[in-house]
Amino acid sequence: MSFMKGDLLTRTRKLVKGLAKAEPVWLKAMEHAPPATFRCADGKVKRISLPEDPYIKKFFQKHPDSKHDDAIKICGFEPPPARVFGLRVLDLKEQGVSEEEAMAVADMEYRAEKKTKKAAYKRMKQIARLQGRKPPPNPYPSAVKEIQAEERKYVHDRFFKPDILKIVEKLKEERAAELRDRFGGGGF
Repeated sequence: MSFMKGDLLTRTRKLVKGLAKAEPVWLKAMEHAPPATFRCADGKVKRISLPEDPYIKKFFQKHPDSKHDDAIKICGFEPPPARVFGLRVLDLKEQGVSEEEAMAVADMEYRAEKKTKKAAYKRMKQIARLQGRKPPPNPYPSAVKEIQAEERKYVHDRFFKPDILKIVEKLKEERAAELRDRFGGGGF
């Protein structure tokens, strides 16, 4: 039915009128109360933009490493630092501060917050070592390090787990046999 124009109601009417389809039970009810139709603007979807988006772009230009270090927690309730930066700039502009000054203040606040988080974690590690305990995990790890920590156990298994070593040996033997058949049997 993709070649026919119109919505579901129009298409179904055409099929029933042309005897290509039996009349469905819901057709009369739908004709009495048709569904709401929404006009599309030339079939194009408008791009959604928020007021803080230009400042988020400027934030990422100034701090490109924060894309990796400040990961977006989809299940978390705290907005990512870039969005906090953008909202802070907008808030300062509403208070009458110029755009450059607002961006400088928001940037200074971001750097100070990042610095205090690192200092707090450093202090937590010192306290744990003094008490003879294992240091706590980093509460502000980079996204790359989180991914590497998840993959570390699989890399370890690849070299030490007997089942996987057998599979690797079997693959090596198959590869060697394939190379022998390809190059060894020709009799050059």
